[in-house]
Amino acid sequence: MPPSALTHGRAGPTVLRLVVGAQLRRLREHRGITAEEAAYEIRGSASKISRMELGRVGFKDRDVSDLLTLYGVTELADRLPLLEMAQQASAPGWWQPYSDLVPPWFEAYLGLEQGASMIRCYEVQFVPGLLQTEAYAHALIRLGMPSASKDEIERRVELRTARQQVLSRPDPLRFWAVLDEAAIRRPFGDRATMRAQLKQLIALNELPHVTVQINPFSAGGHGAGGPISILRLPAADLPDVVYLEQLTNAFYPDKPADVFHYTDVMNRLAVQSAPASATPKILQNILDEM
Repeated sequence: MPPSALTHGRAGPTVLRLVVGAQLRRLREHRGITAEEAAYEIRGSASKISRMELGRVGFKDRDVSDLLTLYGVTELADRLPLLEMAQQASAPGWWQPYSDLVPPWFEAYLGLEQGASMIRCYEVQFVPGLLQTEAYAHALIRLGMPSASKDEIERRVELRTARQQVLSRPDPLRFWAVLDEAAIRRPFGDRATMRAQLKQLIALNELPHVTVQINPFSAGGHGAGGPISILRLPAADLPDVVYLEQLTNAFYPDKPADVFHYTDVMNRLAVQSAPASATPKILQNILDEM
């Protein structure tokens, strides 16, 4: 995807950093310049060049300008798109008002979620955040943070609800969720909360860009040890991102072999789970039991 398409599209600062970093790396490697040589040009270190190229830091205008000159990109028409994108990549994300609630490892995910074209996920214990009702989210957050104030819980629910706008924007995120049967049977909140949540899953599954599959107990075991999210980014030259969330942190395995392994696990989960066309009946049967 060319820079202009990303600049004027939905991509947030996290994805833009990845795109700018990947472009800087390609330019450097094309000129046969080492990371150490590039670092000397911007009065930095090789590790700084690595962080820039991996999209893990924001960009200073002077650094990007000096690197483009070093890499032989001297024409203004060639420099300007990347310089503009680098500026946007350093802008605060939409979640900035909630920055006191968002740890760094999750801030990165919020940016990726906003900019992704598709997310595939597997959940073991609860309904994914993008599909949760406010009441369900409230019960889940209150359970996980029993010492949090009422105001903090409400703000966390607001943040989760705001994230769901990726499903209702003009060019919505393609979201494909495989839910373990335990995730839809484990109660969070009261009976009314769970019934409303299951009904919402039925409704969301009818959207053309949302797929909900249930992995029943009868399907037996599988290779997933816990929840998995795989994010596809809009730039064709960026690899898929694997996100593994734990209780107080998250892991982003980025080796090609690891990405392939988790993608294979997701594919197998989708195959062994009930088809999305069966989801309404499965959920309605659980509703009838409640």
